[in-house]
Amino acid sequence: MADNKVIWQRGRVAGVERAADGIAKILIATEQSHRAAPGTHVDVRIDSGDVRSYSIVSAGPDGHSVTLGVHLSPTSRGGSRYMHTLRPGDEIELTAPLQNFPLRIGASRYVLLAGGIGITAMAAMAAVLRRLGADYTFVYVGRSRNVMAFLPELTALHGDRLEVRVDDEGTGLDVQALVEGAEVDAEFYMCGPIRLMDAVRRVWTQRGLPLPNLRYETFGNSGWFQAEEFTVRVPGLGIETVVGPGDSLLDALEKAGADMMFDCRKGECGLCQVEVVDADGTVDHRDVFFSEQEKRRSNKLCACVSRVARSGGYATLTLGVP
Repeated sequence: MADNKVIWQRGRVAGVERAADGIAKILIATEQSHRAAPGTHVDVRIDSGDVRSYSIVSAGPDGHSVTLGVHLSPTSRGGSRYMHTLRPGDEIELTAPLQNFPLRIGASRYVLLAGGIGITAMAAMAAVLRRLGADYTFVYVGRSRNVMAFLPELTALHGDRLEVRVDDEGTGLDVQALVEGAEVDAEFYMCGPIRLMDAVRRVWTQRGLPLPNLRYETFGNSGWFQAEEFTVRVPGLGIETVVGPGDSLLDALEKAGADMMFDCRKGECGLCQVEVVDADGTVDHRDVFFSEQEKRRSNKLCACVSRVARSGGYATLTLGVP
């Protein structure tokens, strides 16, 4: 769907399987037929009425089904918990496929990088490149094999084009070597935790490679600190509220009455950025929108993913009027 028009439809859970420890493979039959291009996702309305986004791992050839991979997050705000309660026969409300992460066909060389649950966004891209006979390398990174979803299927499909990097086997990813080994005209697609994205982007920039050839979608919103409760104040709006470990700053501000702007909710677009007036603690930037220099200044942050933390104490954050 090139125009990303949001079309809601009913879906029925046709199957649920274990894809890895803590990851469910969920097959959903849809009432409408829509093509799902690589890199697309669906929005799902969960039981609270909120909306969550999930990448499409694969889709039926007739456009009447999508397969999702959902990691049960320990800091779930309701989405992954809800998805893990689904059983065959359950009905849900979801959108037709939406595209924020398109694959450009026709490049001379591709490098695909998936970190953890980011495999859900990359699997369809790799499958298309294989069918087209494209020149590609597919790198899959995880802490251990038991938490790496779809690994047997991907190994069988991609053979020696798939490089599996496993931390607890001593074969973890060398980001510097991976990026330095990429050809100048290669297109690099990646999806995974913020730290992985930042590391790749730093080396890519240092090499002076074309920025349009580095394309990414984030997963996990992992930061440098454990998510903990903190207080946020917006004196100009008379707001003071608590942000719980499972809440986002954006959600907390909205619930407190702030009129927030946002779009991606993944730390990519920067639309939800707010001014930091003071931080009693360390700003934990979890976005890929701001540069390293901007993150060091910490005078702004992306409210959808970033937080504040204080070692051995309770953190507070003071913001300007959004």
